[in-house]
This record gives sequence, C-alpha cells and structure tokens, in this order.
Amino acid sequence: MNKIDNAIQLVEDGNIEQGLELLEQLQNSSTNDELYVIAQHYFKWGFVEKSKEIVQQLLYIYPDEGELYVLLAEIMIDMDEEEEAISLLDQIAEDDPAYIEALVLQADLFQMQGLVEVSEQKLLRAKEMSDHDQIIDFALAELYSSNGEFYKSIPYYMEILQESEQIAGVLVSARLAESLSATGKFEEALPYFEAAISKQEDSHTLFGFGVTAYQAEYYSKAIEVFSKLKDLDPDYTSLYFYLAEAYEKEGLLDESLQVLQQGIQVDSLNKELHFKAAMISLKCGHRDRVEQYLREAVGIDPGYVEATLQLSNFLLNEERYDDVVECLEAVMGYGEFDEQFEWDLAYSKNKLEQFSDALNHYRRAYTFFKESPEFLEEFGYFLLEDGKKTEAIDVFKKLLVINPSKYEIEELLEDLA
Repeated sequence: MNKIDNAIQLVEDGNIEQGLELLEQLQNSSTNDELYVIAQHYFKWGFVEKSKEIVQQLLYIYPDEGELYVLLAEIMIDMDEEEEAISLLDQIAEDDPAYIEALVLQADLFQMQGLVEVSEQKLLRAKEMSDHDQIIDFALAELYSSNGEFYKSIPYYMEILQESEQIAGVLVSARLAESLSATGKFEEALPYFEAAISKQEDSHTLFGFGVTAYQAEYYSKAIEVFSKLKDLDPDYTSLYFYLAEAYEKEGLLDESLQVLQQGIQVDSLNKELHFKAAMISLKCGHRDRVEQYLREAVGIDPGYVEATLQLSNFLLNEERYDDVVECLEAVMGYGEFDEQFEWDLAYSKNKLEQFSDALNHYRRAYTFFKESPEFLEEFGYFLLEDGKKTEAIDVFKKLLVINPSKYEIEELLEDLA
C-alpha cells in the first residue's frame, strides 16, 4: 500500500485527523493521477473546497479533460452552483469518454430545475451513444416515474430486471411493481411486489403491495400484507384505513373496528380513521360509538362535511332535533356549508316548532332540492300546515310534474282547489 492509499485508509478507518494531515503533506509530491484520486476522496468525504482547489489546478494542466469537468461540476452542484455546473458540462466534447456521464449529470440537473423534457432529451441522447448502459435506462425509468409517466418507465424497468435485481441501491422489482400498479395493472404488479419483499421488507414497498392487492380485490392477501406492515412499522398510519377496509370487504367487522381503534391510538388526529370507525360501528350495531367517533371526526376538522352530514343523519334518526340544530349551526359558524344542512335544519326546526326559522331553511333548501320529490312533498305539507296554501299548491304541482304517479297528491290538490 502506497502512502496515499495509507492516508485514505486512515480516514476511512476513523483516524480522520491523522489521515488528512498525511494527505496534505503528500499533495506537493503527488503525481497528477494521484492528485485526482485525492480530489475524488476529498469530494466523497465532503471537503468540497479542498477538492475544488485540486481539480481547478489539474484543469489548468489538462484543459480538455472531460473527467475533470464532470468532477468539478459535481462539486459545484454540492455547493448549490447548478448553473455553473451546467456550464462546465457543456464544455465537454462529444468525442470525450466522459461525455455520456456528462449528459446523465446534466439530465439530473435539468430535472431538479423542473425541465423534464430537456432532461429526457439528454438521457435519450446518452442512451443513443452508449452501449447498453443500465444506469441510463434506470435514469430514464426514474425520470418517467417521478413525472407520473409510469407507462413509459415500465419497459425500462423490465429491461433492467432481466439482468439486474438491484441498481444504484434500488430494488428494480419494487419500482416496476409500483409503476404497474400506478397504471392500473394491479394483478400484473403483484408478483413483482412479492419478489421485492422477498429481498427486502421495507414499509414503503409493503404498503404499495397491500394497496395493490386491495385494488386487485385480493382482500385476504391485502390483510396479510398490511398485518405484516403493522408488525414491522406500527406507526405507519396509512395502513390502518386500508387494513380496516380489507377486513370489512371480507365481512370481518369486529376485526375492522379493532384495527381502526389501534390506528386512532397511533394517530388520534386522523379524522378519516374516526369517520371509518363510526361507519363500521354503525354496521356492528354499536350506536353509542357511532356518535362518539363522528363527533371526534368533526372536532378534529369542523370542515369535514361528510362526517357532519352523517352525524346529522344519525341524530335525526334518533329524533334528537336540538342536537341536530346545535351541530349544524356550529359547523356553519366556521363557514362550512352543504345544501343538505338547510334541509336537515328545516326538518329539525319544524319538529321543534320553530316554524319561522324552519320556513326560511325550507325556502333556501328549495333552491337545491326543487327536483327532489321527497323534499317537495315534505315542503308542501309544511307550507300547508303553516297556512301558506297558495305556495303549497305550487310546490305540489311541481312535484306532480316530476312524479305523476303520486295520486294522493293529485287528490289533495283537487281538495284544495
């Protein structure tokens, strides 16, 4: 081992101060090739200024050496000087052995700047000039998948997978599975997810596998995968909703509710878990829990209209009209609105004999529900009971236009004539 190798080894073994001091001493007596090696290691260790100084010194001697431009460009990127890096890479001649590497690095830079088409052009040019370079294929696949063009990434991942299971530290089968799933090819994706987790069970891949199995309607498989993820990483909040839904699809409602309760313990502010727990509790007949979970969901997000509507409907079925009014008016006080709020308030205030308010709500609701036979019938009878015979007749006539089979309304109109 020569002195430079010995100094490098010292640094990498943890004797950093001793190794760096030795390298500093050796720089003045090193060959240009050795200086290049030192510069590479300085850059690798994060001493970018030291690396930059050596590379600039070498470029003064070798102004046409593309490899030096590439290394200096990498240094400039690390120093957040992307434009300078692009300028350096542009100076590399097409016949230089480093030109393809420069194209790939430029592609990364342009992608970072959001210039996806330019990045693609650079990579396609590099692929055209290279002889079956998997790194370029991988870069293209990653570019397309990161831009949401998963259908374009699939052939590249497949081609790479024929020869390599892993590239740049990434499991290709996992990437391919994600791209297939993203294009709706759920069943096709499953074996690639299987292959990926047989090599490495990471949370991200397991979650993608579980979601894909769920979307493919393989619910028992989804339960198996999500359960494995829960054991591996119980804080992976997103799994609980899907696992609960998979149990529900299999008719295992108690298990579904149990999973949701576990999820709420992990993430108490997840409104979707509270809402889902309410819906499953309703199916299980746990009516006391339904209200609890719905109120918690609305408490987390007063703008969660779907939960508010379900809570209002639940309270209406319980004939708790005061609670309906209190709930809806509180939510509307936050500036939230849904047309069903007006109908529910109208009905509740009518039941509470707050007729004037009920009329106002019915009239506002009419704007939204004037094509609903159920609403028109309810509104018409309210108007009739409130002494507004002419207006009631108009509403009942509109109802008959929409639903001529309502013979009892036709008879009522004859009596009112």
